[in-house]
Amino acid sequence: MAAISKWLVDPKRNPLAALHMKTLTGRLSKYGLRYDDLYDPMYDVDVKEALNRLPREIVDARNQRLKRAIDLSMKHAYLPEDLQAMQTPFRSYLQEMLALIKRESAEREALGALPLYQRSIP
Repeated sequence: MAAISKWLVDPKRNPLAALHMKTLTGRLSKYGLRYDDLYDPMYDVDVKEALNRLPREIVDARNQRLKRAIDLSMKHAYLPEDLQAMQTPFRSYLQEMLALIKRESAEREALGALPLYQRSIP
C-alpha cells in the first residue's frame, strides 16, 4: 500500500502528479509565492513554532512574499513575466524545521512529558 501511495504523489513517475505540480508551479509563480508560504501558523502550532525558530531573514522574506501576493490579488494583477520566470515555488525553507519539531513533539509524547509550547488552537 505504501508503494502505491508513493507512486501517486511522485511527479517523476505519475503523469497526473507531474501535471498537478506544473499547474501549482504556475499559480504560485504568478504571485511570487513558495509552497511553504501556504502553511498557516494560526492553524497549526507546529508551523508557528517552526517559524519562530527560523532565522529572522527567512521569516521577513516570507512575510514580504505574502504581502506582495495579497497586494497583487487585490489589484487583480500578476507578477511580470520576467519575474515569474525567476520564481522557485518548490524551494523549501520550512520543511526541515517542521520535521524536527514534529520529531521532538513525538519524542516528548512518547516520554510522557508536557509540550514545550502551548498546544491550544484559537
